[in-house]
Amino acid sequence: MKRIKVLGSGCANCVTTAKLIATKAKDLGIEVDIEKVTDVAAIMGYGVMSTPGVVIDGKVVHAGGIPAAVAVERWLRG
Repeated sequence: MKRIKVLGSGCANCVTTAKLIATKAKDLGIEVDIEKVTDVAAIMGYGVMSTPGVVIDGKVVHAGGIPAAVAVERWLRG
């Protein structure tokens, strides 16, 4: 199971990013645990300065804007 954190204030882009990841994971049959992190100190602890940020299994893979669907698929398969 992949542990995924979506970093952000809960804005529309953050919500859309979390939904995109959940949908892609379901389509691919990959089990994920998605956590939304809204605490600014925790977000900055990852070095993310623009949100939404995405952390997969402890590694920052994206920061700023909604990621492309192909990128999400690549992260989930990787």
